[in-house]
Amino acid sequence: MRLGVLDVGSNTVHLLIVDAHRGGHPNPMHSEKTELRLAEHLEAGQLTRAGASGLVRAVARAKAAATIAGCEELLAFATSALRDAENSVAVLAQVRAETGVNLEVLSGEDEARYTFLAVRRWYGWSAGRLLVLDIGGGSLELAAGRDEDPEVALSLPLGAGRLTRQRLTGDPPARRDIDALAEDLDVILRPVARQIRQAGPFELAVGTSKTFRSLARLAGAAPSGARLPARQTLTDVGLRLLFGFISRMASADLASLDGVSRSRAHQLVAGALVAGAAMRTLEVSELEICPWALREGVILHRLDTLGISTPSRRPWPLTDQQPRRVINLTQ
Repeated sequence: MRLGVLDVGSNTVHLLIVDAHRGGHPNPMHSEKTELRLAEHLEAGQLTRAGASGLVRAVARAKAAATIAGCEELLAFATSALRDAENSVAVLAQVRAETGVNLEVLSGEDEARYTFLAVRRWYGWSAGRLLVLDIGGGSLELAAGRDEDPEVALSLPLGAGRLTRQRLTGDPPARRDIDALAEDLDVILRPVARQIRQAGPFELAVGTSKTFRSLARLAGAAPSGARLPARQTLTDVGLRLLFGFISRMASADLASLDGVSRSRAHQLVAGALVAGAAMRTLEVSELEICPWALREGVILHRLDTLGISTPSRRPWPLTDQQPRRVINLTQ
C-alpha cells in the first residue's frame, strides 16, 4: 500500500510518501518540501491572504505529486501555525474548496502522542520507559511512558521559530535577550519537568526534529546514512560548548555550517536554548536522536487502523473528537 502524509508546519509543507505492507516498516519512496514559513504570515492572530494563497498552492502541488506517485491515501494535517490562526476555519475551507484536500489541525497533545508512537516503534520495547522531546517551529512537545500511548503528553508554545520572532530579534541575538529567555524557559519548564518525573523514571531520553538533528550534528554526531542512520546523540556538555559558539554568530554564518539549513539558521539559537532548558530541568545528560517523528507516527497510526501493522494500543481521539478525514486519491 502506498500512503502519502502531508505535514503543514510552521516552516515547511512536507510531503512524505511511503510503501507499507504487513509485517514490514514503512519504506520511504519520495519526500519533498515547500519552504512556506507559514507562521511568519500571521498578523494580529490572522493568517494573511498571501499566507493562505501560498498554502493553497503548496497543498495543490503536494496532492499532484501524491497522485502521480500512485498514493492510495493522503493523510494531511497541520500543526501550530494553523492552530494559532484565529481564521483557521476559513483557511481550511479555502484549502478544501480549491484543492479537495481536508487538512486536519492536530492538537499539541496529538502531536506529542503521534511522535511518541514513532519513537517507541523505532526503539522497540527493550528501550524501556521513554522520554521524548520534539522542538518544532511553533511548539515544544514532551511525552513519556512505557507503552505506545504515553502516560504524559504535553505541548508548550516554545517553538524555535516562535521564540526567535518574539524574543531574539537581533542577528546575532543580544546577550541580554538570550539571558532573559534562558531564565524564563527554566521558570516555565521546571513545573513541567516535575510533572513528567512524577509519572515515573525514564530509561531512555530521545530528541526528534530538525532542531535536535542539527544541534547533534554540530556537536559532533556522525551524519545519518541514507539507509542505516548512524547513532546520534546530543549531550548536555556538548550542547553547552556548542551554544557558546553559535550564540555569537549571525544567521548567514550559521547557514554555512554542516547540517544547518538556510531556512532554519536564524532560529537555531532559540532551538538550542529550548533544548538546553529542557535537558537541564528534566535532568537529562544525553539524548538519543531518533530519525522518526510526527509524520512517521501519523503513518503508523493509520496503518494500525487498516490492520497493516500490528495494533498494540487503543486509538486516541483528535481534538474535535471526529474521525480522521482522509483523501482517497484512487476515486
